[in-house]
Amino acid sequence: MLNIFRVAFFGHRNLYDFIKVDAHIDPIIEQLLSSKEYVELLVGRNGDFDQLVSSAVRRAKRKYRDDNSALVLVLPYLTAEYQNNQEAFENYYDEVEVCQRAGKAHYKSAILIRNHDMVDRADLVVCYIDHLSGGAYQAVKYAKAQNKPVINIFDTTSE
Repeated sequence: MLNIFRVAFFGHRNLYDFIKVDAHIDPIIEQLLSSKEYVELLVGRNGDFDQLVSSAVRRAKRKYRDDNSALVLVLPYLTAEYQNNQEAFENYYDEVEVCQRAGKAHYKSAILIRNHDMVDRADLVVCYIDHLSGGAYQAVKYAKAQNKPVINIFDTTSE
């Protein structure tokens, strides 16, 4: 049976130092791809950090290996952007899924529910949290309450 290791990524909508964050995310992804039998990398599409992580995963899969991982976009609900560009999304991500529980909720709570579901599935949470508010912060706070291991890239970039 395949041993699947799941990583959920969360970060604030706006990043101010892409190069520094990118330099710290690359080794984490490389280590995951080289040390795990199979890795599911769970991302949203709600801001700069999500886009940076998705690009870093795709780059790492080309550079190191692409046979033991999946870049999974987890949507809180079916968006018009996805519906209008489904083929492009499915070409970019290895898998696209809609969080069933979030899809049935009011849209204002759907992202929070999706984030909690991602944390519940994850063996590790990797984030970029530089202030104590917002959806990413709430997701990481929830992850810590669930005793999930958390790597905050902000802690390493601010040294």
